[in-house]
Amino acid sequence: MSTVHDIVTHDVTLPGRIDAVMLERASGVLDVGLSESGRGELERCRRFVDSVVADGHEVYGATTGFGPLVTYAGRDTAAGQCDNTLQHLTAGQGADLPIPVVRATVLARLASLTKARSGVTPSVVDGLTAMLRTTFTPAVPTYGSVGASGDLVPLAYVAQALRGTGHAYVDGARLPAAEALRAAGLTPLELDGRDALALVNGTSLTAATAGLAWRSIGRSLHTAAALSALLADVLGSTTAFLDHRLLAAFGHAAAGEVGARMTAMLDGTRPTGLRPLQEPYSVRCTPQLLGAATSAHRYAGGVVHDDLNGVSDNPLFFVDDEAVAHGGNFFGQPCSFVSDLLTTVAVQVGNLTERQLDLLVDPNRNTGLPPMLSPCPGVHHGVQGVQLASTAIVAAMRRQAVPASVQSLPTNLHNQDIVPFGTQAAQNAWETARLLRHLQGGLAVALRQAVHLRADRPTAPFCAGLADRLAEVVPPIEQDRPLDADVRLAAGVVDAYVAGAGMAEPGDPGGSGDVTTAAWNQGL
Repeated sequence: MSTVHDIVTHDVTLPGRIDAVMLERASGVLDVGLSESGRGELERCRRFVDSVVADGHEVYGATTGFGPLVTYAGRDTAAGQCDNTLQHLTAGQGADLPIPVVRATVLARLASLTKARSGVTPSVVDGLTAMLRTTFTPAVPTYGSVGASGDLVPLAYVAQALRGTGHAYVDGARLPAAEALRAAGLTPLELDGRDALALVNGTSLTAATAGLAWRSIGRSLHTAAALSALLADVLGSTTAFLDHRLLAAFGHAAAGEVGARMTAMLDGTRPTGLRPLQEPYSVRCTPQLLGAATSAHRYAGGVVHDDLNGVSDNPLFFVDDEAVAHGGNFFGQPCSFVSDLLTTVAVQVGNLTERQLDLLVDPNRNTGLPPMLSPCPGVHHGVQGVQLASTAIVAAMRRQAVPASVQSLPTNLHNQDIVPFGTQAAQNAWETARLLRHLQGGLAVALRQAVHLRADRPTAPFCAGLADRLAEVVPPIEQDRPLDADVRLAAGVVDAYVAGAGMAEPGDPGGSGDVTTAAWNQGL
């Protein structure tokens, strides 16, 4: 059974810049090519590494032990030095990381290696590109990285699986790695110490996970604006809180941008006059909250993309200068800081979403809708279960908002005496991003039900179209039924509608229509 994908033109050609869109595309089969000039630079760098070692110079990872054992000589053979790198690092624990995260990590590591600063054998790059052209995905445990000296433990599992050791997935099935390689039509990698260290000695899992979180949260920011607009329309609110003069006076440009987008979404709305002069903050302050979230998200995106396109390895080889530079580019502090920031953004947008759902189900505040949006309160319960689940989800998100980037613990005989825990920070961001999708799906289902109970379409064309789109895929709740699948589907429906209506800028995370509900459900 071969899962090799035959593509005439490359989806991605390296070396070159990669972005979070490419990370998401790597969740499926991705054809990555290496330019002719890029291959030449890889070969040139590798020849330089070999000459330095042949001249008797010490090169970390090629001739020495690892970490605090650098003062000791390594093993005598290339294959032995590879084992010297990988075997002791195969010590991770926990459930396997989701397949899309691991595949994005491989693409990020590949992009770094093709910069021709790591001194890998070109066959290593060939092996990674061949892997991405199939569904072969290493099985990588969740825990083990402190985000310093790279993501050593999880990336060791990537390298081991590509050698045929451990486990891997093919077409979603978990198999012994050697069997998975055969099923995918791949050849086991042969590595020496420099190759093995270059594969593990980078922050690629951290950067890739942060990039996926960044993309997801970007979509959620646009979804939050759309759901807030639909909520205001369903309630019969005025749009006074979106006054462009008011938001300009606030002094934060992103708040004005969100306000302008929501104004367009609410164009044509007809307020009922039944609402109070000032709405609760979960309606009135949405441009200020989402504007602040947008600014933070943009900053985080710049840092993540810098990380994806840098070289996080040690040592680095500068052929033109005939220099070997030993240092600390594998220290994942940049992505660690902004991953914590992304988590904060996701949690506060989650707080907003949960409060909007609470407003919508409360008959004392929802302008005449029945409690829990039930068509027959007591006999049926509407979205009562959805609200309970949302409360549990937002509590889980808040618990994950404790910053990981400052939890430094010395380890490795105090060689790693300060560490950034970037991997855990990125995993927190990614998980809160996923949970936010569930919250927004729950609110979307509730808004669809509210429109049904009103027996009247929203008055703004954008909002009416969004309600219609939700109605096409989420049946009305006439009697109690399971809603879990509807919740998972609904957030993606809003994404696609916002993008199709041109309410997300080109190239912006909210503008992506290439991530399916199935991909989200499998863990993207």
